[in-house]
Amino acid sequence: MKRLAGAALLLPAIALGAAACSSGSSGSTAAPAATSAPAASSGAPSSAPADPSAPASGGATGAVVAVHNSGLGMILTDSQGRTLYLFEKDAPTMSNCDGACAVAWPPLTTDGAPQAGTGVAAAQLGTLTRADHRVEVTYHGHPLYYFAGDHKAGDTTGQGSKAFGAGWYVVTPAGNKIDND
Repeated sequence: MKRLAGAALLLPAIALGAAACSSGSSGSTAAPAATSAPAASSGAPSSAPADPSAPASGGATGAVVAVHNSGLGMILTDSQGRTLYLFEKDAPTMSNCDGACAVAWPPLTTDGAPQAGTGVAAAQLGTLTRADHRVEVTYHGHPLYYFAGDHKAGDTTGQGSKAFGAGWYVVTPAGNKIDND
């Protein structure tokens, strides 16, 4: 009986983790808008991050990347002001963040061509196809991510983190990392 009760408790956690790792939809939320976001659900900023794979807005629209002022200076965000990061382990044509990494650092995904918001150089926006077949937004060749630990627009708590084999940094409008180490 105790084994059955323990298994019953684990099953929802496993299902939740599997859904987070293998979400097949594109779009931003929880940290993205019209793309992907940090470990929560939709596009509206809240005290909890949105679902990185759920679209922030209906339809097949492109994720919007914008520039906002932060305590670190001018940085890239989604249309709702949620901070976007680069992962030093990535290559311009390939993301090296899957599985547990993509749960902690949800990719900014899109269902259409990415859109340049205020302060963003449209020519620097691009996409790549991830191993899970979702389309991730890139800027200046860097795949873009949210951080699940950021809970509202303007949070930059992932800045300078060393996780999953490399550093994570917010991105400037020029496409460079802000390295305040």
